[in-house]
Amino acid sequence: METTAIETLPDTTTEDYERILSAAETAATSLARTDPSRRAQILRSMADALDANGAELVPLAAADSSLPEARLRGEVSRTTMQLRMFADVVEEGSWLEAIIDTADPDALPAPRPDLRRMLVPTGPAAVFGASNFPFAFGLGGGDTASALAAGCPVVAKAHPAQPRLTAAYARAIDEGLRAGGAPDGTFGVVQGADVGRLLVQDPRITAVGFTGSTSGGRALADLAAGRPYPIPFYGELGSINPVFVTPAAAAERSGKIAGQFLESLLLGAGQFCTKPGILFVPDQSSIEWLVRTAVADDSFRLLHRGIRQSFLDVSREILEHPDVRPVSSPEQSDLDDLSVRPVIGVTDARALHRNSQALIKECFGPFGLIVTYASVAELHATMAVLPGTLTATVHGTDDDHDAAALLDALARYAGRVIWNGWPTGVAVSWAQHHGGPYPATNSVHTSVGATAIRRFLRPVAYQSVHEAHLPPALVDANPWGIPRRVNGHLS
Repeated sequence: METTAIETLPDTTTEDYERILSAAETAATSLARTDPSRRAQILRSMADALDANGAELVPLAAADSSLPEARLRGEVSRTTMQLRMFADVVEEGSWLEAIIDTADPDALPAPRPDLRRMLVPTGPAAVFGASNFPFAFGLGGGDTASALAAGCPVVAKAHPAQPRLTAAYARAIDEGLRAGGAPDGTFGVVQGADVGRLLVQDPRITAVGFTGSTSGGRALADLAAGRPYPIPFYGELGSINPVFVTPAAAAERSGKIAGQFLESLLLGAGQFCTKPGILFVPDQSSIEWLVRTAVADDSFRLLHRGIRQSFLDVSREILEHPDVRPVSSPEQSDLDDLSVRPVIGVTDARALHRNSQALIKECFGPFGLIVTYASVAELHATMAVLPGTLTATVHGTDDDHDAAALLDALARYAGRVIWNGWPTGVAVSWAQHHGGPYPATNSVHTSVGATAIRRFLRPVAYQSVHEAHLPPALVDANPWGIPRRVNGHLS
């Protein structure tokens, strides 16, 4: 199967760009005023449209990405489930963070005026989707769903590796939004690298959601910060997702850990942001040998030629380092221009500490690095060179003191800490946090789960404003029936 040539997506014209941005700016006012039930209806209608058009969209995504249709059908279901979850979030109402402090003439040190605070939409948001999840992190994925739930129109930048899917996906989204009663301009799509940079700098855009490479995300983040009036940039940029195996766990179940490591590493051809890129194991364990004997010479098709070339370059650079030896270093030149074989290297904790910049790199695709350590103290010392990461995993035993200490330490580096599991697979739920210290993403917010809505909201306090002029969420009668904190008490 051939991949697309990325130049088959034409750049958005100046006239179309201006029409889309002007429409989004106009829609922002009316969308922000929609009550929770209507906004939830819009999200559910969008989900219904995507479900109805799935049979058309899945083959287009498969042609663009080489991903199997079965996986893509599951991804459509994840995308529509996510939209319906955000509809529930909107109706529940706690995301508004409505707080009321009634006037108190006896307050100290001075009388207190009536103060009422809530979150309001920021305005039109730009969304840059990813190639590895064409639906769930694409035009109608999590960033778009959470922005629409917050009441923000979305201008999505199409991914150049999705020329077949883009127009049909956008039409399905627009169909659902219109059927749900969304105002014109609620959603639009632009195309082109220069257009994307222009979008981030457009004064009508109030926030940016991005999923992609560290280099591309950092460039856009700098543009957002360099505007005359900077705006927030929420980027999921990169992650190594280290996994730590304690001596007790290695002694108890080395074979199981080795097999599950390979399964997680190679899931989706290693093209998940949650791939376990580094595995720390005791230097006396058999895990390295077990991985060496279990890894197959199978080939995997990657999403596009750019990812393949980056995989070859980064994996070769790491494997050629003098402190790294190969576990699996197969020939790649006999494969087509999309396919690669798994590459795995091994080094030790001391070398990793000395050469962190050279060895700790995200390598998108089926690449992993095993790191042996001589003692748990050495393992803790090595943590000092780890970058921020979406996840960190500990494999231990129930009475494992080493594991407990690792879990505590890893919370400083990761947004999600996992016990005796694997990081691939991100549940869409109220409690999920898919983020972490840089470069994983903006450290305060998540791009998956209910609280992702918070990225596209800002607080406003109303002081001594008459009820007739207050938003419904803040009037005494509470017509939306939402949770609120009144004079310090939740109600």
